[in-house]
Amino acid sequence: MKSPERSPAPDVEADGSGAVRIDELRVLHGQFVDFMLDYKFAIDEITTKFNILREDLHNSNEYNPIEHINSRLKSPESVLEKVQRKKYPMNLASIRENVLDIAGVRVVCSFISDIAAVRDMIAGQEDVTVLDERDYITHRKPNGYQSLHLIVSIPVFRVDRTVRVPVEIQIRTIAMDFWASLEHKIYYKYRGQVPPNLLAELTRAAEAANQLDEKMESLHRLVDHNGHRAPISERQGGLDFSALYENLLAED
Repeated sequence: MKSPERSPAPDVEADGSGAVRIDELRVLHGQFVDFMLDYKFAIDEITTKFNILREDLHNSNEYNPIEHINSRLKSPESVLEKVQRKKYPMNLASIRENVLDIAGVRVVCSFISDIAAVRDMIAGQEDVTVLDERDYITHRKPNGYQSLHLIVSIPVFRVDRTVRVPVEIQIRTIAMDFWASLEHKIYYKYRGQVPPNLLAELTRAAEAANQLDEKMESLHRLVDHNGHRAPISERQGGLDFSALYENLLAED
């Protein structure tokens, strides 16, 4: 049975100088939804790449530096707010060019040395292009924040086209991730106006997290020293404390 044809949508008066058609608004909305799908699919592509690396390393009995992977897609409201705040042109081409953190993937590692390994694995893939790299580990932010940020471009294959989409990848350790999560919650609670004493405590916590990372890194190297490396089944994704304990007793 054929559906009845819809009558033309009425105009909606925007102001005294003109009108905005409802059907035009629907078209714009549809275009933006389709635009955001590019980024959703880009996240799917990147997370799949990391999951393949994890499984491949596990299958080949190699050490896996990836603890876990998170992702997030900016909301349309957040994207448009940033465009307005930065005074970028309000069109899709401008958003694609200027707002590079719509799609975000975070990779959490066990040890500091894992970060470079993960970076090289993903950046070395043929269809991944590194657009920007910011090392907030070597050059820590004043508030103590640490992470390696990559902006990469990857192809997303749609039904009717192929489009290269930017994705922000953050690579950090468990300690860095825990601190960043706490800092985000505190800034959200105080709406960016964090009391000075609390800021000082956050800075001290960042230093403590950094010291923990350095200590864990030295323990990690101790486990691997002189070939005393535990089987992959025992150490997959983390530090093997039983092997560490045996090494410490042997040195005593």
